[in-house]
Amino acid sequence: MPKPHPQKFKDYTRAYFNGSGQLTAEKRDELILTYTPLIKYIATRLASRLPTNISLDDLISSGIIGLIDSIDKFDITKNVQFKTYAEFRIKGAMLDELRSLDWVPRSVRGKIHQLEHATSTMEQKLGRSATDEEMAQTMNISLDEFHKLLDETKSISFMDIDLLTQNSTDLRGSNFSDFMEQDSLDPFLALSFSQIRDLVAQAVSELSHKEQLVISLYYFEELTMKEIGLVLDYTESRISQMHSKAVLRLRSKLKKNFS
Repeated sequence: MPKPHPQKFKDYTRAYFNGSGQLTAEKRDELILTYTPLIKYIATRLASRLPTNISLDDLISSGIIGLIDSIDKFDITKNVQFKTYAEFRIKGAMLDELRSLDWVPRSVRGKIHQLEHATSTMEQKLGRSATDEEMAQTMNISLDEFHKLLDETKSISFMDIDLLTQNSTDLRGSNFSDFMEQDSLDPFLALSFSQIRDLVAQAVSELSHKEQLVISLYYFEELTMKEIGLVLDYTESRISQMHSKAVLRLRSKLKKNFS
């Protein structure tokens, strides 16, 4: 049975929010139930990238908190669909939960830093993306060991713009939710978001064709690693490694711009 795609979840902005954006208690509860499948979808997709010790129920609970928060803070006058805003809040609440758990072992963080450093060093040296063989050589490990390293770090190899920009002085605290909570949009914040969009687009354009395909199919078409493997005729494991390597390159490029 095919899984629902976020784009197939209907937006109920007009159905639930009147001119003032206020909901009755009954409508509020009804809206929460209506968007529960979206919470489960986002939680299941996020959990699929994480270690098995991360509780799906905890992610769902955090998502419910995010949904309630989105209902309380949604402003219909901002001309943003409630579904779009709710998705952002739901995922944000789940990521906040993961950060509070500090679920990534120190050893894995160390390996991520090693990979990012090697990725950045090789790109500067070669002026292009390094092959797996070149990466293994510069890290003084075998090709199998390099692939194993990608597998070990895949659980945190996904894009999170908040994490990438958290050390940036001018962008700290700037996110989509800020737009909804301000009476007027700060032109400086708008410029910052335009810069982020352009930097991400530029970073993606510098990936190899196959890496761009993997990123596009995973993050925009929302296919699973297995489904992408069927499309590109690779094993699920190989697609996962390609994804990890592509995200490492993106993280390296974006951190360089935000440092």
